[in-house]
Amino acid sequence: MPLLIYSLLRLALFGAALGLLYVVGLRGWLLPIVAVVVALALSYLTLTKPRDAATRWIAARADRRAAERAVFPNVDADAAHEDAQVDQRFRTD
Repeated sequence: MPLLIYSLLRLALFGAALGLLYVVGLRGWLLPIVAVVVALALSYLTLTKPRDAATRWIAARADRRAAERAVFPNVDADAAHEDAQVDQRFRTD
């Protein structure tokens, strides 16, 4: 969930920068490029807490996945063996 919140906040910053630059008078292909740069800088400066929360969430998820792989290391091998048995059983040679 923190990743979704951080992403939505960054999109909101981009939308605000886009709207503000449009009102100021920037038009054409340069408008979205400058808006991306402004939103990137603003998100780096203002969204440190949501960014850190998203980073912690991603790291915790990676740790959980690594722990699951450590507990069940042969899940892929077991699935491949089961698939081979099913294929052999229902072969129509």
